[in-house]
Amino acid sequence: MARPEQVLLLEPQHELKFRGPFTDVVTTTLKLTNPTDKNLCFKVKTTAPRRYCVRPNSGVIDAGTSINVSVMLQPFDYDPNEKSKHKFMVQSMIAPTDMTDMEGVWKEAKPEELMDSKLRCVFELPSENEKAHDIDTNKVLSASLKSESSALSKSVSSSLDDGEVKKIMEECKRLQMEVQRLREENKQFKEDDGLRMRKGMSVSASPSSFSPPSSGSVLKEEGPNTRALALCIMFFVIGVIVGKLLL
Repeated sequence: MARPEQVLLLEPQHELKFRGPFTDVVTTTLKLTNPTDKNLCFKVKTTAPRRYCVRPNSGVIDAGTSINVSVMLQPFDYDPNEKSKHKFMVQSMIAPTDMTDMEGVWKEAKPEELMDSKLRCVFELPSENEKAHDIDTNKVLSASLKSESSALSKSVSSSLDDGEVKKIMEECKRLQMEVQRLREENKQFKEDDGLRMRKGMSVSASPSSFSPPSSGSVLKEEGPNTRALALCIMFFVIGVIVGKLLL
């Protein structure tokens, strides 16, 4: 008994075209339409399964609806003698109303229930003129991107110079002068301490001579040192931020 005629509408109808170069994945779309009032099961097969990735490769198309199948040719070294070996077949059948296992349905299907359509694969290679045009286009795009990048860099740099960077630099200079002043003040405190120690050694020993320094004296010495340390840390952090902005 002859198989029934395919009721699925295929687009394209007879061949799948893949345009090279085939150094990357090349994808073409196969549209399957179910014009009937019944749900149809479909399955896509190929003679070169290792060369293609088909998504979805099977499923159910509801009555009056369509589905797009992506056929992805994997990268390979093009061989003109191999193109005739690549073919596809789309099988379909009316979906049972009580279908629960699609694989089981395909296994139990009778030959007279199956419908199929065959498609051949066509490989197209770009001409030499098209290759040269693609190279020129890539050069133009590359030059355009470099120009835009340079303009953006200058714009950002100008914006930074006229804005926050000036304020940060002025603040850094002020902090640097403050740190220098505190260093000199701390040095003066140390010299005064040394002078008091030398005077103490020249005076005859007494209990009061060995009394611990007053808390006020300790605070005076610790205060400038702590403040200087904090300002140094702040100055370092701001310097790092400015460095990143200028880069």
